[in-house]
Amino acid sequence: MKKIISTDKAPKAIGPYSQAVQYGDLIFCSGQIPLHPETMEVMTNAVSEQTRQAMDNLKAVLQATKSDLNKVIKTTIFLKNMDDFATVNEVYASYFEMDPPARATVEVSRLPKDVLVEIECIAHI
Repeated sequence: MKKIISTDKAPKAIGPYSQAVQYGDLIFCSGQIPLHPETMEVMTNAVSEQTRQAMDNLKAVLQATKSDLNKVIKTTIFLKNMDDFATVNEVYASYFEMDPPARATVEVSRLPKDVLVEIECIAHI
């Protein structure tokens, strides 16, 4: 059975979607962009800080499901500029120090609110 996940510790959805959906033992997290949960504003133009905020938002959504980053199976990273790959990778790696999940990284022409990075994931409970 499908269960909608919502938490005020991550940014509210800015469109017709849920922060995450639980289906059985799996959590499907919508892409998180670097919005501050309280202000719903992008706080910086630095890709490293945007990546950190997106990961913190993803972590908050997972915690609302009683899961965590250690149970992430797959992530997808969307970058505005593939030249930022090394910087994003360095920050991302700090969240998955052991047994990182499967991952895809793609460059896209534009992201919501003109941010530099968006990250989504699938996790297990």
